[in-house]
Amino acid sequence: MPGPLSHIRVLDLSRVLAGPWAAQNLADLGAEVIKVERPGAGDDTRGWGPPYIKDGEGKDTPEAAYYASVNRNKKSVTLDIGKPEGQAIVRELAAKCDVLIENYKLGTLKRYGLGYEDLKGLNPKLIYCSVTGFGQDGPYAPRPGYDFIFQGMGGLMSITGERDGEIGAGPMKVGIAITDVLTGMYASLAISAAITHTERTGQGQYIDLALLDTIVAFNANQVVSYLASGNIPQRWGNAHPQVVPYEVFATSDGHLILAVGNDGQHARFWKVAGRPELAEDPLFKTNSQRILNRKALIPLIAEVMKTRTKKDWLELLEAATVPCGPINNMKEVFEDPQVQHRGLRVDMPHALGGIAPVVASPMRFSETPVEYRISPPLLGAYNEEIYQGLLGKSADELQKLKAKGIV
Repeated sequence: MPGPLSHIRVLDLSRVLAGPWAAQNLADLGAEVIKVERPGAGDDTRGWGPPYIKDGEGKDTPEAAYYASVNRNKKSVTLDIGKPEGQAIVRELAAKCDVLIENYKLGTLKRYGLGYEDLKGLNPKLIYCSVTGFGQDGPYAPRPGYDFIFQGMGGLMSITGERDGEIGAGPMKVGIAITDVLTGMYASLAISAAITHTERTGQGQYIDLALLDTIVAFNANQVVSYLASGNIPQRWGNAHPQVVPYEVFATSDGHLILAVGNDGQHARFWKVAGRPELAEDPLFKTNSQRILNRKALIPLIAEVMKTRTKKDWLELLEAATVPCGPINNMKEVFEDPQVQHRGLRVDMPHALGGIAPVVASPMRFSETPVEYRISPPLLGAYNEEIYQGLLGKSADELQKLKAKGIV
């Protein structure tokens, strides 16, 4: 079966991570995604290596793994949109697309005559999604911004990191560019909703997505707890502010996560640990009491956890249906039987030989499964298909555009 968005064509004018992540989600769902890149250079992330994709002989290609992580299932074309001829081609493409995604600095595309109001006249059904740091309005709108900055500004780093007074205390960023990825996820959701609206009404619309808005929303229960109480959330390291015990503990030979989410699980933990009486202790019997008496409870758990190996604890706790888990590095992740069973590594043949390893989409459909159709494309690999096939330009016209450096 074709993908659920196989009837949709997307013009991807974005680069690096947030916009491309959104476009890749749509591509995984079957959309035809035309990725526009700078002639001779391409998306910045093509050069963000090492590591690089390997060729058939195991040697590095010029294609960075970073680029491959977010550009599968897309068709790359080259185009200089800073020149009038390139801007004219963007208009031609926009007239034939359902969705446009861009993450240029505020006002850049409008100056080129490629803003939403400019293109809306050519294609009233166009869904135009702009991804910026601070949004299209407000005192910070013109500012540039990067993921790290938003993790700080949006409050995430204030609740991430070890507690004050502990070794290594201080704010800590997340290990991936989480603001970019989340903004891409919200963008793909918003675009999918807008597609439904267009199909019902025949009307396109403009979507304004900001990294700052996204990361503030991502604080979820922590930010609403502050709004409801006025109490500023603090860093808890690996602990949870509202569920106890819910953190990392040292075993005799490593560490594991113990995530007790209710009183029944707490009782089963102490039964496995050989101290069932502690589950009935009034200080620890309910989660509310465990929060209030955290300082007394955690040392008791830490002491007993050191009496067995990580493997023994995992087996015993899993058998008792007490939520727990290892702390895997990336190698261990892909050695895990469940990860292997779910097929979360996908190897796609690459145009330069060898394979491009990518991570499978977590979206699983019973009727329209995600397909891995196009490996992360070489720069401009689809120029002929798009410019001649879709736009109807002749070989001679395309050659002239190449000679001028437009494509």
